[in-house]
Amino acid sequence: MRKSKNKSLAKAKADKYFSEYIRLRDADSNGIEGAFYVWQPDRVREMLSEQEYQVFARCYGLDRPPNFEGHWHLHRYARSGELADHFGLGEDEVERRLASARRKLLEGRARRVRPGRDEKVLSAWNALMIKGMARAGRLLQRNDYLRSAQRALDFVRTTLWRDRRLLATSRDGRAQLPAYLDDHAFLIEAILELLQARWSGPDLDFALGLADLLLERFFDRHDGGFFFTADDHEALIQRPKPLGDESTPSGNGIAARALLRLGHLLGEVRYLEAAEATLRLVWDAMCQLPYAHCTLLTALDEYLRPTETVIVRGAPVSIGAWQARLNACYAPRRLALAIADGETGLPGALAERVARPGGIAYVCSGTSCRAPVTDLVELDRALVAGEAASVGSAIEPGA
Repeated sequence: MRKSKNKSLAKAKADKYFSEYIRLRDADSNGIEGAFYVWQPDRVREMLSEQEYQVFARCYGLDRPPNFEGHWHLHRYARSGELADHFGLGEDEVERRLASARRKLLEGRARRVRPGRDEKVLSAWNALMIKGMARAGRLLQRNDYLRSAQRALDFVRTTLWRDRRLLATSRDGRAQLPAYLDDHAFLIEAILELLQARWSGPDLDFALGLADLLLERFFDRHDGGFFFTADDHEALIQRPKPLGDESTPSGNGIAARALLRLGHLLGEVRYLEAAEATLRLVWDAMCQLPYAHCTLLTALDEYLRPTETVIVRGAPVSIGAWQARLNACYAPRRLALAIADGETGLPGALAERVARPGGIAYVCSGTSCRAPVTDLVELDRALVAGEAASVGSAIEPGA
């Protein structure tokens, strides 16, 4: 009973944190960077009792040199047990003083000028979040995470997808600006991740529409690779073709990786050829600065050793256990979809994956497929072999 209550309290705190604080905020208040968050020891001492201050200062580094432009950005340096030993106190008393100190400081900070909050919605950044929530929801069996990912994707499709073209940003219900390479590529990869948690024909159609736009409007048919802007974007001094990872993953790297997975899933040669041409273009850059091209290197790895693709077909009541086995462990080198037998009109090679009432699995690597598996135990053996090979290759020296 106590464990269940503690778990509920922890979830409530986490929900409050996400609802109130996961926003994009300015770095400064009144033109001063970090002003809302940083402290000075003298000011902290004024707000706390001397007993509280002594414990708090040692715990949060106020007895150390400043760590942000002459100010202190609070960071916990000591555990309760260490503080208890140092001050000759019980751990409960240490925590009581720290809790009281934090409460007083938070009350004082609440009177400061808060940094501004960025309210715009970006397609690319939402795609990164959708992918993360979908993966976490699938592997941790958190339906609330999956619902969050689906709501975000639905918003992008209904608000930022206009006349078969994607827009980059939305605020207060107004979507605008032609989308960029990252917006399209990140969304394709996010949709592929969400499809592994639950099948949706319309979502796959959305991914295919985005992929076709990449090839039609962004792909360099002469030299390979993808430009950052579409061919009908406003004219710029230079039309960039970004390759390296920066604050977000390389758009070319994500595009190559997503097109490889889509190409093998559907047997679509156009996607595979575009991914290959992109990797050929960046070969020299990857060799010269591999640490700057990690996303492209993962795409190269998937090109050389294609991802294992598993398609399960059958009655919904039958394939639930099959899908649970597919999601039982983290297997980043696998793309697994469970498609109920009632789904029709599947595109490309998916149309050849015929359903069977009791369940059937098609296990492929690249364009090479094994004989279909009709028994869950047999599927488990096939997956274990693939998982062992994936782990082995990941730790092989020089891989």
